[in-house]
Amino acid sequence: MRFNDTHCLRQGKWRNLTDLVIQKAIAGLRAEASRGYLGVLWWVIEPVMYMGVFYVAFAHLLNRGDENYVIFLLTGLIVWKWFHATLNTGANSLVANAGLMKQVYVPKIVFPLTNIAVNTFKFMIILALLLVFLQFSAAKVSWTWTLLPVLVLTQLLLIVAVTSLLAAVMPFFPDLRVILDNVLMMFLFLSGIFFDIAKLPANVQEYLMLNPMAALIVMYRKVLLEGVPPDWQQVFGILSFSAAVMILAAWFFRRFDRVYPKIVF
Repeated sequence: MRFNDTHCLRQGKWRNLTDLVIQKAIAGLRAEASRGYLGVLWWVIEPVMYMGVFYVAFAHLLNRGDENYVIFLLTGLIVWKWFHATLNTGANSLVANAGLMKQVYVPKIVFPLTNIAVNTFKFMIILALLLVFLQFSAAKVSWTWTLLPVLVLTQLLLIVAVTSLLAAVMPFFPDLRVILDNVLMMFLFLSGIFFDIAKLPANVQEYLMLNPMAALIVMYRKVLLEGVPPDWQQVFGILSFSAAVMILAAWFFRRFDRVYPKIVF
């Protein structure tokens, strides 16, 4: 087979895979919207309620309720919510689709990618609302807002990599579900969502910034609230980490593609 033929086959394979993910994501969004009376409004109401709980706890009960802290907190929570919600559902996506895998062959990467697409769509809605909210807050629109897509894309690649790897490993280690829940809870409080990492001692900052989500949350705040460009070295580091994790996840999916239907139940 000539190189051009092989290239066309690969392009066709990826195009079909992309179309399948998009169609499954749309079907999932429609099904989710039809399950409640408020439909798509829940995509806004649920994260607002989520953020409201933390706002009441930290801004009022702990007396940290000035306007600057409100936008500081909301920015961190919105960014974290996308990461947490996607990992929480995507990691279990192969097990959740066990019935479908036993009925028809589907590339297994489709299942975590579908969860990622659904949660990314919801995140874009909430991010747009945050940008509108910032127009009426103490934050000022800056040219650095044009760099926001860089951070979104960087976080998306991180989410794709970590979610895919967890989904690939979870069928072999079901107990990982419990471990993941507790790890995400720990990182919720270690990612600088409720406090400013820059105010901590230098040695503590260095340790916390090893967490990609902590680095991303800091950069989101700098771009949106302070008018400061992201740290390009950190962006490159997160992208490199994501690439390495994605390569490992791809190996798992290729190596055990035909094994997953036999072990999930």
